[in-house]
Amino acid sequence: MFFKLLRDALKVKNVRSKIFFTIFILFVFRVGTHITVPGVNAKSLEALSNLPFLNMLSLVSGNALKNFSVFALGVSPYITASIIVQLLQMDILPKFVEWGKQGEVGRRKLNQATRYISLVLAFVQSIGITAGLNALSGAQLTTMTLNWQAYVMIGSILTTGSMIVTWLGEQITDKGYGNGTSMIIFAGIISSLPTTISEIYEDRFVNIAASRITESIIFVLILVIAVLAIVYFTTFVQQAEYKIPIQYTKRAQGAPSSSYLPLKLNPAGVIPVIFAGSITAIPTSIVQFFASQNQSYSWLTTLQEFFDYTSVKGMIVYALLIILFTFFYTFVQVNPEKTAENLQKSGAYIHGVRPGNGTEVYFSKLLKRLATVGALFLGFVALLPILAQNLLGLSSNISFLGTSLIIIIMTSLEGIKQLEGYLLKRKYVGFMDITE
Repeated sequence: MFFKLLRDALKVKNVRSKIFFTIFILFVFRVGTHITVPGVNAKSLEALSNLPFLNMLSLVSGNALKNFSVFALGVSPYITASIIVQLLQMDILPKFVEWGKQGEVGRRKLNQATRYISLVLAFVQSIGITAGLNALSGAQLTTMTLNWQAYVMIGSILTTGSMIVTWLGEQITDKGYGNGTSMIIFAGIISSLPTTISEIYEDRFVNIAASRITESIIFVLILVIAVLAIVYFTTFVQQAEYKIPIQYTKRAQGAPSSSYLPLKLNPAGVIPVIFAGSITAIPTSIVQFFASQNQSYSWLTTLQEFFDYTSVKGMIVYALLIILFTFFYTFVQVNPEKTAENLQKSGAYIHGVRPGNGTEVYFSKLLKRLATVGALFLGFVALLPILAQNLLGLSSNISFLGTSLIIIIMTSLEGIKQLEGYLLKRKYVGFMDITE
């Protein structure tokens, strides 16, 4: 079905241009992930490959951090800035609240504010990561003395790289195919899959005794079954919808008098997992630096545990962040007040529910229930591999398998729906004899 859809889409010039443009942008991004920051010894990071926070940062950055490339920060600062701006619109900063109600003009102002905030966050984060990784690698990260001039230079390069990646993501969103931020992270995960499979193979078949080959085969079979189960479960939940019956007071002659409003079982999609990963990655890099310099401070060890997803406290924090962002982003995606207002303006109502404030309350209660289901689903899939790693002593490569699969599956489903939308639009355009 997917290949038929893709084949049909490639026959349309406009859609084909969008797909090829997206592939070109992703190619530029992947090239940038292999350009190491001048003066940095990327090989020194190989010994730190099992650090939880480094794996988390690499996931959010599209696996660019492991090479300490010019794109090492990826879209992480922009994601964090987006969270801050969206929070400020919730009756915290009046100016941002006002912009949020100004439509397209306000959206442009908010996007500009997001860019400025992400610029500051990128510079601060780049300094913290550089200092932390240098301390953890035993001062082998750079081939030069890390004085304030070196920090400013590296910070400027990484900040510029992050802004370029953010711009590339915006180009994909505006002129290409899919959501730019998700597509960049998606491309990074896909590119790392061969390496992950190779490492699992070496860990299970090359570096073990011949007598344990059978155990390794069983392990791989269980892993494959688990992956297929997660793929099926994630696909099922993401495509599940809750249909709300809608009645119309006035309809054009011949039009149906009733319809339904579909809401996804997980309205927030993949964004809460990306948000949670981005938020935990930033303080962890800073904590790692201070912890390496002041081992005697117990509060640093405690703080480090709270952001280490392999520990019990870290898993709880990670799960709580996923739950928090699921509720938050659900209400961002579907605003009960605006939805009730739009229904009332179009002469529509929900049977048994008063228009206006009654509809708003109805949507608020319904979204809370849907967000609960979505949060439990995302938390379960993201934490299951981490629990398996801790309980069974598996490789650290397994820990982010759930998060990676969520991003891959949901980004793919969104892409398929977008392709279907392009083709459906073309059919309508052809029916109306309008040429693009």
